[in-house]
Amino acid sequence: MPEAAADHYEVLASPEAEPAQFPLFSRWLHWVMAGLVVVMLFIGAGMMTSLGNYRFLVSVHKPLGVGVLALVVIRLVYRFTHRAPPLPCSMGRTERRAATASESLLYGLMVAQPLVGWAMVSASDTPFVLRGVHLPAIVPVNPELYSALRETHMVFGYALFLLFTMHMLAVLVHALVLRDGLLTRMALWRCPGSRPAGSDADQRVHAKARGGEH
Repeated sequence: MPEAAADHYEVLASPEAEPAQFPLFSRWLHWVMAGLVVVMLFIGAGMMTSLGNYRFLVSVHKPLGVGVLALVVIRLVYRFTHRAPPLPCSMGRTERRAATASESLLYGLMVAQPLVGWAMVSASDTPFVLRGVHLPAIVPVNPELYSALRETHMVFGYALFLLFTMHMLAVLVHALVLRDGLLTRMALWRCPGSRPAGSDADQRVHAKARGGEH
């Protein structure tokens, strides 16, 4: 290997060139949001089946929804301003595209679902009070619009449940069956010297390509 190519390989193969994990703040935010989404889904299911506790569940559901909306905005900003670790080589092109698409859909639903809920409350002419603060209405009062938003909120809830479940099952397969380091990217524990399985192979390919330019 030419000396210049070797230099390129050392840079690409270093832990600093490709982070093994997301930043700690992003990892904590990921798991906090995962917990909130699970709680929201259970509360949503409870609201559909338990009329006796409906008012209490709604009083919990609303602030949690606003919290999810605020956190997902923070997470999106943080994601776009920080480099993500590479996906493991065990994932083919189609699987990588599917992972990217499902992640985008999850982000979209986590933004859309609270906004639809907020709009639904606004359309019903019910005051949206959060810890004594009256949040502004984002759509006009309209019974027909309220009905449409209620149906949309329900459909989005099912979609979020299905997508979240598929996401968790895929992660479990990678963690328990393939063991390719995918979970390491978002693990709370620190793995300073680890890289997703197969990442060295990727780096050698890039190193050879870079070396061939000299």
